[in-house]
Amino acid sequence: MTLRAGLRGKFGPTVTRLTHAGVLAGAVLAWVIGSPTPASAQGFSVIRDTEIENTLAAYGKPLFEAGNIPPQSVTIRLINDDSINAFVTQGQMMFFHTGLLLVAKTSNEVIGVMAHETGHIAGGHAATFGDQIAAASTTALLATLLGVAAGVASGNPDVGVAMALGGQGSAMRMLFAFSRGQESSADQFAIKVLNATEQSPRGLYEFFNRLAGQELLITDRQDPYVRTHPLTRERMSTVRNAVEISPFADKPPDPALEREHHRMVAKLFAFLKPQITTLQKYPETDKSAEARYAQSIAYYRRGQLDKALPLIDGLIAEDPKDPYYWELKGQMLLENSRVAEAVTAYRQSVRLLPNAPLILVSMAHAMVETGDPEFAKEAQAALALALRQDPDDPFAWDLAAKSYLQSDQPGMSAYAAAERALLLGQFGDVVRYSRDAEKLLEKDTPTWYRLQDIKVTAQNSLQELMDKRRR
Repeated sequence: MTLRAGLRGKFGPTVTRLTHAGVLAGAVLAWVIGSPTPASAQGFSVIRDTEIENTLAAYGKPLFEAGNIPPQSVTIRLINDDSINAFVTQGQMMFFHTGLLLVAKTSNEVIGVMAHETGHIAGGHAATFGDQIAAASTTALLATLLGVAAGVASGNPDVGVAMALGGQGSAMRMLFAFSRGQESSADQFAIKVLNATEQSPRGLYEFFNRLAGQELLITDRQDPYVRTHPLTRERMSTVRNAVEISPFADKPPDPALEREHHRMVAKLFAFLKPQITTLQKYPETDKSAEARYAQSIAYYRRGQLDKALPLIDGLIAEDPKDPYYWELKGQMLLENSRVAEAVTAYRQSVRLLPNAPLILVSMAHAMVETGDPEFAKEAQAALALALRQDPDDPFAWDLAAKSYLQSDQPGMSAYAAAERALLLGQFGDVVRYSRDAEKLLEKDTPTWYRLQDIKVTAQNSLQELMDKRRR
């Protein structure tokens, strides 16, 4: 398991990689609220995976463009939870539960839901958290959302909300529940952009129809989507009529998007479900690409690299330009201490997909693990590129600190350690590392000025904590 050790603060994020541990596809940020039960601790975390995020971004791009929303302005993330849900928040962030993706029968269903959620963005319906939350970092926003998610799961909206929001009342009504008018507006928008992009609205209707019967269930048995997006008869009738009159009603899903959908489902299922369940769903007799993808992950999670590697090598032989196959191979090798081979695999993945932060960080991880200073310059360049796109990744800063130390740059190592500590709220460490870095780095450089900002931020935060304790 490549758990990012030492990154759990009292109320900070826990960051890990999508590995054989189970929750996984990139980096997981989970906010610890009180003492979560095992179910809530496992169920409410944000999953990061380059392949899946790129697949969903490809689904969303034509919808966003049709709605005059810049695609790059929408951030799509996954929440690891079996319930069916999707929602948007302030800042044009769109979240999908893994449960929704796993039950969606076609890419058209996921695209239909995405079109509806895009309607909430276009209509400005996203929940408003107030000035303090509006100005918060993405991690802080996720912390709030995951606190609310605990309440959604328990059937008691107040669970987790007191700490996340400092308030009382129904988190569902405060954050996620949309009015009937807003729901109708989002439906109309979805139908409009689906037709504009020549895609069938049938997937949206089929998804809604599958959930419609849940309206009669008691609240704690309903999927969160039903609770936050109530399905009225009028809504169902409107969408059904839209399907009947759409010139694209019977147009099948794009074959390329369908292939991506099946791969996405296979990858999620194989990483999140027990290995034996994966091999039952994707038996060895199934020779499809997505089945072999799932099988390779299942065997890798079992520690059976002798079976996992030939499967992923076979997929690479069929499609040597697929960066995600190379990424998975690198992950398998890295986690089995074959780090030099992992570097080779990750390098190939990076060559094919040069600007993917998660893959860049994984390659740097393998390079740092070799302990070879010859890799330091390349690792540092990869991390610098990744951090320009995602500066709030404490694991990347941790790797940078180690790599700089390996290349005998203690000042830069202390600086990177200070950045990491700041992200994790370890303000005492920030002050210590900043002072160490100041002694070693040249003055009046961009890094030196950044250190001053870091140090002041940490000192102010420490003072605030001390003031609160005195009250």
